[in-house]
Amino acid sequence: MSFHEEEIVVLIDEDGAEVEFEIIELFELNGNSYAFLFPIAEDDEEAVIMKVAKNENHEDILVDIEEDDEWKAVVEAWENIIEELEAEEIEEQE
Repeated sequence: MSFHEEEIVVLIDEDGAEVEFEIIELFELNGNSYAFLFPIAEDDEEAVIMKVAKNENHEDILVDIEEDDEWKAVVEAWENIIEELEAEEIEEQE
């Protein structure tokens, strides 16, 4: 995967405006890769999760998750990741 955590990417919103996001976390699920992105300007957009896919030149690109079942599985996986990170943080504080 050519994307990296803490990398800044620019996405185009539904109005055609460029919005900068930071890749917070990359994770795998069912053989696919996903990126959790957070907007650089906090008042811009909400955080998003996108699928990492290949374009016609075999380069990694970020695409929307179109299928409802896939979306539900990805959100559940992300929630599990958050819970694990929070548990690790609590353990480190003890």
